[in-house]
Amino acid sequence: MSIAPYIKEIGRGAAGARSLDKAQSQDLMAQVLDGTVTDLEIGAFALSMRIKGETVDELIGFADAMHARTLMIDSDRPVIVIPSYNGARKLPNLTPLLAMRLAQEGARVLVHGQRHDRARVTSAEVFAAMGMPPADNAAAVHECWRRHEPAFMLTEALCPPLQRLLDVRWVVGLRNSGHTIAKLMQPIADAPALRLASHTHPEFGALMADFARRTEGDLMLLRGTEGEAVADPRRCPKIETWLSGAPQPELGCPAQEGSLAELPLLPRAIDAATVAVYVQAVLSGEKPAPAPLERQVNLLLQSLERMQSVPAKERRA
Repeated sequence: MSIAPYIKEIGRGAAGARSLDKAQSQDLMAQVLDGTVTDLEIGAFALSMRIKGETVDELIGFADAMHARTLMIDSDRPVIVIPSYNGARKLPNLTPLLAMRLAQEGARVLVHGQRHDRARVTSAEVFAAMGMPPADNAAAVHECWRRHEPAFMLTEALCPPLQRLLDVRWVVGLRNSGHTIAKLMQPIADAPALRLASHTHPEFGALMADFARRTEGDLMLLRGTEGEAVADPRRCPKIETWLSGAPQPELGCPAQEGSLAELPLLPRAIDAATVAVYVQAVLSGEKPAPAPLERQVNLLLQSLERMQSVPAKERRA
């Protein structure tokens, strides 16, 4: 098989490229993930989509192909799923703190991402510095939940072919559609999953909102902190929530405006060991949690409660 006919459509440049429908997109991504196409075709696909940008139909098709090849974790109650694919470059990576605080409040949390990034501090590295290795199968995830801890899984364990597509970045030098759909992964079976999503550009935020509506998904969207789906510890971003594809204004908040009265107490360095010590100090009550992060925690807990108490068909009404 070949994806050349698809590349011919999407590879005509920013002005001339044509979008694929959902079925075509699913077939294209299935061939890419299954490794039935050449490295040259994968590179052409990655660069073409980088220039063109994805439509919501393409994202849905790509995500469907990914989910057909993803390990599913069963649960008897809703789970918060946090993608972590950007890491920290200037600010501390507080995704592990968000996950730990949610678990501390009784939520089931699954974080997924990559082990290392050549230029950033990953959540995997912070969890490791806290003595929390990745869960490598469903049983290990359930053991984390039994201990009232978040589970962290590497992408290579959840969806090995997706990790191979993500690794193309280190060859061509750019992120690709694999990085977009990784953040849309829904690896939970038999229960709803409230996914966190972040954006840095308004256009991508609008695309994520359309994705939530079209797929009738449960999604919390915010402007990310260096790309991570955790509230900036200095100033709360705009947060929006959809449940079963329906917007829930009361489960979001506007962006914090005006000057800051005081800066939060944050670690002086962003390396994994320093951030791990800070996270443990916050969890023990020795240091206060950043107010924006606590606001996000409260909104997520309220969303979980709504998901458990209100049938999906009523949330869509």
